[in-house]
Amino acid sequence: MYGAAGPPARSASAPVVRALRRPPPPATGVSFMNNQKQQKPTLSGQRFKTRKRDEKERFDPTQFQDCIIQGLTETGTDLEAVAKFLDASGAKLDYRRYAETLFDILVAGGMLAPGGTLADDMMRTDVCVFAAQEDLETMQAFAQVFNKLIRRYKYLEKGFEDEVKKLLLFLKGFSESERNKLAMLTGVLLANGTLNASILNSLYNENLVKEGVSAAFAVKLFKSWINEKDINAVAASLRKVSMDNRLMELFPANKQSVEHFTKYFTEAGLKELSEYVRNQQTIGARKELQKELQEQMSRGDPFKDIILYVKEEMKKNNIPEPVVIGIVWSSVMSTVEWNKKEELVAEQAIKHLKQYSPLLAAFTTQGQSELTLLLKIQEYCYDNIHFMKAFQKIVVLFYKAEVLSEEPILKWYKDAHVAKGKSVFLEQMKKFVEWLKNAEEESESEAEEGD
Repeated sequence: MYGAAGPPARSASAPVVRALRRPPPPATGVSFMNNQKQQKPTLSGQRFKTRKRDEKERFDPTQFQDCIIQGLTETGTDLEAVAKFLDASGAKLDYRRYAETLFDILVAGGMLAPGGTLADDMMRTDVCVFAAQEDLETMQAFAQVFNKLIRRYKYLEKGFEDEVKKLLLFLKGFSESERNKLAMLTGVLLANGTLNASILNSLYNENLVKEGVSAAFAVKLFKSWINEKDINAVAASLRKVSMDNRLMELFPANKQSVEHFTKYFTEAGLKELSEYVRNQQTIGARKELQKELQEQMSRGDPFKDIILYVKEEMKKNNIPEPVVIGIVWSSVMSTVEWNKKEELVAEQAIKHLKQYSPLLAAFTTQGQSELTLLLKIQEYCYDNIHFMKAFQKIVVLFYKAEVLSEEPILKWYKDAHVAKGKSVFLEQMKKFVEWLKNAEEESESEAEEGD
C-alpha cells in the first residue's frame, strides 16, 4: 500500500497521542489486550464522594436567619417539632459559623442589635423564648429544646454560653416580662448543668447593679434554680466558680450588707438563699477574725487590745461566744512551734497556755463556751499525738486560772465528751473529777450547816 519504502516515519509519541484522542480499535487478540492495558492512561482530577454530613450549604447570616425562621414558623409552637427541626437542620446549615444568629432567634425571635433591640430590617418569628408564656413550665420546655440541640451538636456549648453572657449584659434593652422569662430559663439551664454558674459574672455589670436590674433578675433566676434542685446544690455550683461570697455584689456598694440582702430576698420568697448568704458572711467573718487574731498575737499586742477587737467583731458580725472561744483556742495553739518530744511538750504547753489564760478566760463567760473549749482541747490532744498525756494537765491549769469551772468539767466527763480518745482522757480525768465532786459535796454541806 505504501510501496517499497514502507510506512512514513513517525515520532515515538504518536501512538499515545492517537490513543488519547480517539477510541481504541476492537480487540483482535490476547497480546493486543495486554498491550492496551499497559498503555491505558491515568486521568487526573478524580472526584471523591463527599459524606452527607460534610455537605453544608453556604449562607450569609441573613440567608441563614431566613431558613431558621421559616422552619420555626412552619413547626409552630410545638416545641417537640421545633427540637426535631433544629436537629435535622444542623446537617444542612452551618451552626458552627452562625451559632450567635441561631441562639438570638431562639431567644428573641430575630437577630439582636447591640443593646438588645431586634434588628428592624430582618425577619422575625414568634416561636421563641421572648414570645412564649411567662411561666416556669413553658421555660422548662424551652430548656429541653436547648438541651437536645447542644447534646446533638456539642460544639455549640461554648457559643451558647457566650450568648447567655451577652443576653445578661443586654438586660436593660429587654422588657420586664422578657427578663423574667430569660431568668427562669437560665435558672433551669443552670440546674441541669447546660450552663456553668460563671455566666452570672455578667450580672455584676455596674449599670445593671446600679439600676436594680441585677437583683430583680437574680430573684427569678434563683427561684427556678432552687425549684429544680435545692439550696445545697446551688451553693455547690457557686463554690466551684468562687461566687459563693459575691452575691451581695448584686446590690450597689451602699446596700451591700447582710441585713439588706436578707430583707430583699426573704421578702421575695427566697429565705433559704438569705440564710445561705448570712452563713457565708459569718464564715468569712470568722476566717478574717482568726487571721487578724494570729497577726495580733504574733506582734505581741496587749491582751486588752485583742479582747476589745474580738468583742467588737463579735457584735458587728453576730458571732456567738462559743464560736469565738474555738477561734481563740485555735489561734493560741498556732502561734508556737511545738516540741516533737512527748515528755517535753506538756511542760511547753502549760507554760504557753498559762500566759494566754487571761485571753481565753475573757471568752468563757458562758457554760456552753466552757464546754466548747473542753471539746476543742480534747480534739486537739487526740489529733496531735504528742499531746495525748497533756490533756488533764491543761484542764487543771484552766480550772486554776478560772478559764473553766466545775460544772462544765463534770458535764463533759459524764456525757458531753466526744469519741476521740475517750477512754484515755476519761481515765486521766478520773481522780480530778472525783476531787471536784468531793469539793462540791463539801461546799454543799457547809452551805447547809450555815443555813
